[in-house]
Amino acid sequence: MVSSVWAALGLSLTCISALSLISPAWFQTPTFSFGVLTYCAWPQGDSWNQSCVTFRSLEDIPDFAWKVSAVMLLGGWLLLAFNAILLLSWAMAPKGLCPRRGSGPMPGVQAAAATATIVGLLVFPISLASPFAKEVCEASSAYHGGRCQVGWGYVTAISSAVLASLLPVISWPSVTNVQGTTILFSSDTEKIILVPKRNK
Repeated sequence: MVSSVWAALGLSLTCISALSLISPAWFQTPTFSFGVLTYCAWPQGDSWNQSCVTFRSLEDIPDFAWKVSAVMLLGGWLLLAFNAILLLSWAMAPKGLCPRRGSGPMPGVQAAAATATIVGLLVFPISLASPFAKEVCEASSAYHGGRCQVGWGYVTAISSAVLASLLPVISWPSVTNVQGTTILFSSDTEKIILVPKRNK
């Protein structure tokens, strides 16, 4: 049961991260918006009539910081997807094959995904100083949007990064050791029998 919950959380987090990654609404003006991989333009007051363009390769991305951010965010998403597949296969495996059930087989993969995503999110606003962003946002600079406002895509990416960084922390198994005592359960008397550990 617990492993199924972690698998569902991992898959949900992967889908949310993918949605934010392909979203063009990271920074936006009344007639233009851009994200890591896509940008869109539309006539004033007619946001339903959008024309969007996707960056098909790193060479198409207009700024070096933007490229670094794209690589880090894609790497973080791939690690999240890999972790979600591991969690799903671990949840569906027979109990005898995976005796230790709990929060997942590899919390380190999710921690690495969260770290890569956070680095990508911190690097991306540097690209506001690029000629592309300055033309769109008017007087923008690194970490200053100018006329551009933060859109839902960037907020969603931040939320998924926070969740991805919290899940490994809360999933870390807590083990309590009771030293020197063996606990036996007797089915005849339905009592717990404590047997002290003997030194050899």
